[in-house]
Amino acid sequence: MARYTDASCRQCRRIGEKLFLKGERCYTPRCAIERRKSPPGDRSLKRRRASDWSLQLREKQKVRFSYGVLERQFRNYFETAREHPGVTGDILLQFLERRLDNVVYRLAFAGSRKQGRQLVTHGHFTVNDRKMDIPSYLVETGDVVKWKGSNGKLPEFAKMIMESGGRLPTPGWLKVELDKGEAEVIGEPTSDALDSSIDVRLIVEFYSK
Repeated sequence: MARYTDASCRQCRRIGEKLFLKGERCYTPRCAIERRKSPPGDRSLKRRRASDWSLQLREKQKVRFSYGVLERQFRNYFETAREHPGVTGDILLQFLERRLDNVVYRLAFAGSRKQGRQLVTHGHFTVNDRKMDIPSYLVETGDVVKWKGSNGKLPEFAKMIMESGGRLPTPGWLKVELDKGEAEVIGEPTSDALDSSIDVRLIVEFYSK
């Protein structure tokens, strides 16, 4: 299974803003953006005025880095979204939000999407009481996501992760019961629940050329 293995903080510095790829560390002065705001690479090169194409590329990379998706898979999401009726950009983000590794992150069952991906891959969650170890699995309305424990008890490490999480509010399309370590998908991500800092128009323009 292909995945990005380089330093996560380089992605934030390349985009020029926090993407919260390392969980709790991103909220501390140890965050790479706080310490080194310059992008990686040769600093001797003069910075040119950003072209329309570079702005579109930056926005696409920003979303791709945030959700931990490689280029081919991201392009497939876009092509599928374009075939659906509705606003292509919003549908694209809905697909990304419905990924199981992102759902685990949104529920504060993981400190970051990267950690959520690792936990899912290692088989620590079930969907509708069935073990699910595919991070890209798209949850549907009515699905129940739950920690996989023995005898119905939460693993101790799961309690520690949830106690240290909770930085982000749980979106309205998810209903969580932290004491049970489970949550139900009660709808699809609405436009209000999507990240307003993302300009999906630029992503659509990038792939429409």
